[in-house]
Amino acid sequence: MWKQRSIEIVVGVFMAAGFVALFFLAMKVSNLSASPNGDGYRLTARFANVGSLKVRAPVTMAGVRVGRVEGIQFDKGTYEAAVTMRIDAGVDTIPDDTFANVFTAGLLGEQYVGLEPGGSLDYLVDGDEIAHTQSALVLEQMIGQFLFSKAEEGGK
Repeated sequence: MWKQRSIEIVVGVFMAAGFVALFFLAMKVSNLSASPNGDGYRLTARFANVGSLKVRAPVTMAGVRVGRVEGIQFDKGTYEAAVTMRIDAGVDTIPDDTFANVFTAGLLGEQYVGLEPGGSLDYLVDGDEIAHTQSALVLEQMIGQFLFSKAEEGGK
C-alpha cells in the first residue's frame, strides 16, 4: 500500500513539473514572458504594408532583440501604418539614417522589425521617426508579379 502511494506521489510531482515547464515554454514562445517595464525610448516608423506584424513583435539589430513593437496604427493622412517601437535603454546609439524593415522569421513565421544602422554620427532619440523603411513582402503579390511577367514573356 505504501509503495503504491509513493509511486502516485512521484507521478503527480512529475506531472506538475511538466505542466509548469509547458507554461513557461508557452510564455516564452508567445512573447508574454518579458514584462513591459517602460524603460527605453520610443521610435516610430511608417510602412506602406506591415503584413501580419503584431504588437509585442521583436525589434532586432544584427539579429539581437533591442526592443519590441509597442503599437500599430493606421494614419488616415498618409494611408500608411505607423509603427511605434520601444527600444531598450541600453541601445541608445542608433544612427538617424537607420533603415527599418519588416521581415518574416522563416517561411511562414511571425513578422518582426529589423533595424539596419546607417553611418550617421547623429543618433535617434525618444520620439524620433525613422525615415527610411521597407514594407513587408507579401507572398501573394510576389507570386502574382512572377506569373504576370511569365505571361508577358509567353505572349511575345
